[in-house]
Amino acid sequence: MPSQDSDTRTEPRNASVIVNVVQVLRCFTTDTPLLGVTEIAAQVGLHKSSISRILATLEQERIVEREELSRKYRLGMGLIAVAGPLLANLDVRRVAFPTLQELAESTGETVALNVWDGAESVTVEQIPSNRQVKHTSPMGSRYATALSATVQVFLAHEDEARARRMLADGTVELNAAEPDAAAPGTVEGYLERLATVRDLGYACNYGETSPEEVGVAAPILDHRGTVVAAVMVAAPFYRVPEEQLADLGRACAAAAAQIGLRLGGQPKRAASPGSAGSAG
Repeated sequence: MPSQDSDTRTEPRNASVIVNVVQVLRCFTTDTPLLGVTEIAAQVGLHKSSISRILATLEQERIVEREELSRKYRLGMGLIAVAGPLLANLDVRRVAFPTLQELAESTGETVALNVWDGAESVTVEQIPSNRQVKHTSPMGSRYATALSATVQVFLAHEDEARARRMLADGTVELNAAEPDAAAPGTVEGYLERLATVRDLGYACNYGETSPEEVGVAAPILDHRGTVVAAVMVAAPFYRVPEEQLADLGRACAAAAAQIGLRLGGQPKRAASPGSAGSAG
């Protein structure tokens, strides 16, 4: 029978195996969906033989699959089976769906639902625009850029000290090149922008992270007054004149408030008319 000491000694090794598997899976992104053993080994910092063993096990479980031509790996359908129960039981996703559909129909643009994992905004639902030209993102897409509309929403409702730390240590990417301490690209300027987001009830990304896209997002508050998700409308830049941002923002905020009411939240005053403020 193994002693208590031997059990204790095996814990770090077992824990490290799990960490390695998670690190391997995180190598696959929307930008690099197809990776070889050598590429993964370089990212994770493990020997190629270790990566090969991990991938072989994941392939057996259909968590990853190998492309015949290149012999490289991509995420497999088995991962959906693992994540399925989480998505199915995510109350805000289920409750939000009818309102997201209505917002997509009324705006004619793509509508998404994002949640905050503590450091990144993650897409958990999406209703694509029915127009030929549209902006969409894969389910599970992650955003850690300060100017992303949903990141603005989540950080606007974070503890200010924590938001400062995340900006300072690079957890959330912020261009702080401007010399003026109140400039939008500095921490102080960005925090002022977040205050405007709170006042308006929505955030705008007017071609700031991509010159081809406009993003508008609003927070969903539950019965505790806690932000549990964000509604986002994404549209091609050419289709949204700057003077229409406020209308799009208010529509997004109204949809988010409606979802919040279904979650037991309290009615929230509508954002006051005016300029989009944070649209840049």
